Amino acid sequence: MAPWRISLGAICFVLLAISQKKRRVIVLVIALTLGSVVMSMRQQSLESSAVANYFQSTVEVRALITTDPQRTAKRVSGQNFLPPSYSFLASLRQIDSGNEKFNLRTPVRIITSDKRVVGLLPGQWISLSASVLESKEARTGALLISRGPITAATQASSWAKSLAAIRLGLRNASGSGDGASLIPGMVLGDTSLQSDQFKSDMRRSGLTHLVAVSGANFAIVSAFVLWCMQFLFRSMRFRIIATAIALICFIALVRPSPSVLRAAAMAAVLLISYGTRRGADSLPALGFAIALVVVGDPWQAREPGFALSVLATAGLLLYAPRVTNFFARGVPKLLAQAAAPPIAAMVFCAPVIVALSGFLSPASLFANLFAAPAVAPITITGFIAALISPLFPQLSTLLITCIKPLAIWIAWVADWAAGYRVLTLQKGLIGFLVIAVVIALFLLAPKRLVVTVVILVLSLSYLQR
Repeated sequence: MAPWRISLGAICFVLLAISQKKRRVIVLVIALTLGSVVMSMRQQSLESSAVANYFQSTVEVRALITTDPQRTAKRVSGQNFLPPSYSFLASLRQIDSGNEKFNLRTPVRIITSDKRVVGLLPGQWISLSASVLESKEARTGALLISRGPITAATQASSWAKSLAAIRLGLRNASGSGDGASLIPGMVLGDTSLQSDQFKSDMRRSGLTHLVAVSGANFAIVSAFVLWCMQFLFRSMRFRIIATAIALICFIALVRPSPSVLRAAAMAAVLLISYGTRRGADSLPALGFAIALVVVGDPWQAREPGFALSVLATAGLLLYAPRVTNFFARGVPKLLAQAAAPPIAAMVFCAPVIVALSGFLSPASLFANLFAAPAVAPITITGFIAALISPLFPQLSTLLITCIKPLAIWIAWVADWAAGYRVLTLQKGLIGFLVIAVVIALFLLAPKRLVVTVVILVLSLSYLQR
């Protein structure tokens, strides 16, 4: 057994012995034990998979696609760009080395230069010849590099084709341009229309979370469906059931990747919070959602996105009401409610963002504030436009035209905020602690001092552009 595990066990037993509140310590010990057991079992199943026997060899394989093929980042060799590659996850089901066939069920990542994989959908069976390499990705048992064309052994199901038609319909209705490329990203997490420069502006301005399917997307869609259900059902129980069904369909539409399932769990917590109107009391539900996600997919605990989702949800539960009350003194309450969620999420996520990137954009707070009122209209209207696009493409285009000015506004905000200098700090624990202390001081300091410091920092950033 690893020394750190022995030390962890010893610490738990010491806490249990000296603590006066033994019930809480027992819960902590059970949670740590359950997490360790699940992680060890999943890790062991990957390490003992039969695919490891074929490392550094070329074999014929059959696999079941589990994620959409995505184009990888551009690669350069000398002064020329290499041909584009495509990457996707699949469940490896059969290996044929020539001498023997072996049936198994192991998650793998497949990389190929065959452009035809763009048309493949999750749920299709494929066959290919590939080199088997050891994977650096924790959740996969191997990396398969395709050495030839990939053959689709089955057709996509009607359900998969319908979902693909909805995604394609929204993409076609959105048109071109930075503003238009935002709409599929904000509604379905589809960033295929965005240019590299625009993606860079979104990251630098702190708005990249808008084009990732997050708990906020699920919360907006769920709240909209819940509002609509009041005209169909008088019972809150039936409204919640209908909203849950809509949430499941939305998961299928945006693809049930680990990040999407994580966001759905966080959105369920927010839905419970808003439905019961008890934000602080929803923290136990947040804890349950965290445990459920980690038990179902232990590798989430190692991903920064998981920490950001949890912190953003905690910010919406704990800090957003305070921000709403503060802004409601000078602006309409509806505008204050729209501006509070991104600010609360940004404040809680800032330490982790700095720990990962090493910088923080002072203008990102105002960029999120300016973009916030446009997020809900784009998400809801775009969602409706996506659903009707296969049947009524002209009406879908009309709806997209109505929200395109809002998307152009967000694109302009991203370009404006990207022009500011960023505060460069050290990555890792030091950057995390520095920002955490600064945020704590801001929350405790007088409001006039906070406003003065923010204006000073933004002014200096603007002058140094």
